[in-house]
Parts: sequence; C-alpha cells; structure tokens
Amino acid sequence: MKIKRIVRIALLVVVGLGWHGDAGAARLKDIAEINGVRMNQLVGYGLVVGLDGSGDGKKATFTVQSMASMLEKMGVTVDQRDIQVKNVAAVMVTAKLPPFAKRGNRIDVLVSSIGDADNLQGGTLMLTPLKGIDGKIYAVAQGPVNTGGFGAGGTASTVVKNFPTVGRVLSGAIIEREVPNNFSASDNLQFSLHNPDVNTAVRVVDVINAQFAQPVAHAQDAGTIEIIVPDQYRGKMIALLARLSTLEVQPDNDAKVVINERTGTVVMGDQVRISTIAIAHGNLSIVVKENLNVSQPLPFSDGRTVASPNTQINVQEDANQLVVVPNGVSIGEVVNALNALGVTPRDLIAIFQAIKAAGALQADLEVI
Repeated sequence: MKIKRIVRIALLVVVGLGWHGDAGAARLKDIAEINGVRMNQLVGYGLVVGLDGSGDGKKATFTVQSMASMLEKMGVTVDQRDIQVKNVAAVMVTAKLPPFAKRGNRIDVLVSSIGDADNLQGGTLMLTPLKGIDGKIYAVAQGPVNTGGFGAGGTASTVVKNFPTVGRVLSGAIIEREVPNNFSASDNLQFSLHNPDVNTAVRVVDVINAQFAQPVAHAQDAGTIEIIVPDQYRGKMIALLARLSTLEVQPDNDAKVVINERTGTVVMGDQVRISTIAIAHGNLSIVVKENLNVSQPLPFSDGRTVASPNTQINVQEDANQLVVVPNGVSIGEVVNALNALGVTPRDLIAIFQAIKAAGALQADLEVI
C-alpha cells in the first residue's frame, strides 16, 4: 500500500511539473503571427486649436491656409492676411488600425507638430479624417491632446520636460470603415515566425501535430508554417486560434552578440561560446595640461607683461596581466571569465571585436 501511494504521489508531481511546460518555452502567439491578421497604418492632417500662444508662427503658411479653408467650409470668409495662428498648430495625426476592428470602436491617435509650434499642451484636435495606404478614410479623430510634458520660459531661459510638441488623444478616433477579410471561411492558416529558424519551425510543426494527433501542419520554409484546418474546426476559426496560440514551443536562437557602441551596451545570447584564448586588456591615458606663467611688472614702471607657456604631460597605463579565458560551455561561464578581467561594458566591445577577429568567438557579432 505504501509503495502504491508513493507511486501515485510521484505521478502527480510529474504531471504537475509537466503541466507548466518546459523551461524557456514560449507560447506560439508570442513567437509567430498569423498571415493576413495585422495592424494597418493610418495617417491624416489636422489642426490643434486652443493653444496659449504656443502655436505656429506666420512662417508656417500651410497653417494659415488650413485655417482659412476650414473657416470657409463653415461659412466664414476671411482674408489669410488677417489670420493670426499663434493659438493654432498644424499636426500630422497617426494611428494603428487593429485587426478585426469594427465600426464604432475607438483607438488612440498620436499627434505630432509639423510647424514651428512650441507646445501642444491644452490644445484640441479638430475633426481629422484618417486614411489608409489606399486613400480611403477608415477613421475620424477629434479630442483634447495630452502631451505628458510641459514647456515654460521667458526671455532668458526656458524649461522643457519630455516633448510637448507630440501628444496623444486617448480613444480619440472612431473607426468608420472595416478592413474586409474572409478569415473564418479559410481552409488553412499560415503562421510566420518572428525569427525564422529551421529548428524552431520543425518544433512548431511537431507540437501542433501532436496536439491534434494528425499531420495538419507542415513547414513551407524556415519562417512559415501552414496548418490545414481540421474538420471539427470548420467555421470555428477563432476557437482553433485560441487552441493554437497557447501551445508552448521551445524556440531555437542563433548565437549572437549585439553591441551598441553609442551606449556601451553588450547583449549576449545563451548560445554564445568562446574558445580557449588568452586576453590582455590595458588602458592608456594621456593628459595634457597647458598653463601660462604670467610675469606682471610693478605699477608705474616701464616693464612689460610677459606670458610664458607651461605644458605638463602625464602618461598612465594600467598594468593588466595576461589572462587565459577557458572554453566557455555556458553563458554564465563566459560572463564569469570576462568579469575576471575587471573590464567595463565599453571595454567588452573592444574585447569581443578582438576575439571575433581571432576566430575564437563562436557567435555572430552584430554592431548596432
């Protein structure tokens, strides 16, 4: 009885551990996207009114023309020379139309000044049509602009926080046109991997086929997986997507070291390996100081002021010893070996470039 009880407990533990998936596994929805189901970019030109003297100047002639055109459509005829636009700013309005969006749904819009306005804080975006790449209007935007910053100043100095010339209108656009699709009537699906890889594609196919106990998925290439809709999911595409999106797959990543020389950032993947190599890294600093020794004559004398230059040069070089970095079998060992040199992230950039040149870095080195 005790043996049976121990076996049952062990089975429960194994099932419980297996239920949480493999360590490092990712959901299919996080590493791939469905072909044909994507965002669409929208753009429009509009005016922000109600600014406190921080709008466009007279040099922004398009703002004056837009104001005159808008007032004329409202039955007010004015001369462009009589319009003062210091309380008005011309802006470009951008938004993303999500997939499966329906008429009446609201989306956020981003408002960006294109003139010489100083601040959009407190302004109101006038009714602006948003068009797609096909030139059709898919949404209209209007509402108060939130900048998330401020700008204030006087004649001698100014204070600016964040970017007050860019703002957002929360839920400011109403969708007026839907993107047509026959998604539910399709007989197959195609998933595109965010990072195409042969091993990842094969693993995705194996997980999907194991889930449905039949070969419904196959890889067209390293980045595309085609799935034939099973008979029980005909006309139930959303239910099929809900089942597929939660499947966990262990993605395979390339060995890569990414370096950003501008910020001194170094990022290494878990597949990075370094062959046994000896490294010596030293810093050479040269400081040059220029001083003038001035000899000032006594008052009411016929002497002259003499200035003689004095140059001081200080050279210092760190006496770092030669260190042998063993063959790293994991990212932790590689990091520990490099940390033993006492180098900074910016030093790592030069070290990795030298290791790559020596042929000891078993990874791609990418500089961004």
